[in-house]
Amino acid sequence: MKNQITNALSNFFFEYETPRQVLVRNRRVGVVCRLIQLLVLAYIIGWVFIYEKGYQSTDTAVSSVFTKMKGVGYTKVDGRESVWDVADYVFPPQGDSSFVVMTNYIITEGQMMKTCPEVCKMLHFCALFSLFFPLKSEAKFSVGVIRQMTGMCVNETHTCEVLAWCPIEDDRKIPDPPLLMSAENYTLFIKNSITFPLFGVTSNLVESVDAKYISQCLYDPKDSPLCPIFRLGDIVNLSGFNFSTIAREGGAIGIVVDWTCNLDLDVKKCKPKYNFHGLYGNPNETDKARASVGYNFRYAKHYMEDSKEKRTLLKVFGIRIDIIVQSLARKFDIIPTLTAIGSGVGIFGVATVVCDLVLLYLLPKREFYKNMKFKYTETHEEVS
Repeated sequence: MKNQITNALSNFFFEYETPRQVLVRNRRVGVVCRLIQLLVLAYIIGWVFIYEKGYQSTDTAVSSVFTKMKGVGYTKVDGRESVWDVADYVFPPQGDSSFVVMTNYIITEGQMMKTCPEVCKMLHFCALFSLFFPLKSEAKFSVGVIRQMTGMCVNETHTCEVLAWCPIEDDRKIPDPPLLMSAENYTLFIKNSITFPLFGVTSNLVESVDAKYISQCLYDPKDSPLCPIFRLGDIVNLSGFNFSTIAREGGAIGIVVDWTCNLDLDVKKCKPKYNFHGLYGNPNETDKARASVGYNFRYAKHYMEDSKEKRTLLKVFGIRIDIIVQSLARKFDIIPTLTAIGSGVGIFGVATVVCDLVLLYLLPKREFYKNMKFKYTETHEEVS
């Protein structure tokens, strides 16, 4: 055992292997080798360098988005005329990258905190309810709405009496057509600033977009693809929606600003592309059993009248717009170039491995090739 261990250590430390080059004149093996090398070369050039741009470094942008809506809406409800400006129909008004444009609403004016009959979709609901909850309780469940019940029934309406902001909002009928159809002609201005910190490149609006151009342009995918001013109706249509349908109950649209730039070219060629995607509110969705349709929320305007607090409640139906910036910049760099070349050279070894397997294990003359490929030598040292 001791001699075996000694011989193993001696062989490990005092022997050296070197590759032996054998020129094999075999057409089949030669064709296989060249085909594999050709495929590897095509992969390196076509995929690594041309498609994946393996010779370039990449960076994503740090971006900022500022928005501004313009336009005036007009409504005439029950003979009452109203004019709606940006402060009335945009939520929130700070110019964020995500906001809502009101297109329809249900208004409940002059609400006061007092007791009044609940609005109920089921006749005689209160009589049934009082059998189980005859006493005054806190925040009982009433047709999907949380109210402060008084435990009393209102015979005139056959509904429960509640302590709430009265009169209670009745949102069972949504205005159709939408009250603010004029929103279709509102305009949206998107100001997007990006910085690629790795390359030290900053871009705002492209060079051809100046103040004079902005004052005259309106976005069009073909004629004015760089104009940052968009008509709301065009945004809805480009997202695949119908304006009158989505305006009635609301929905959501995503605007993707795509900055994909090759900085090996002139920086002036780094220009944004706009894409529009309907997120929800699709008019083709006909399933009326969905739990929640469209997009809506409520907000209230509080005021004092005769020393009493009152409010005007609006249930707002609108188009939610989310602006998403996608970015990727590429530029030549020696380090990824050398890495790609080194990886390609390493992959060339696949051809040698495959051909060796064919020679040594598949061909009829495999023993002959083994003897030609491997040579064993021993060195005998003289003992003095």
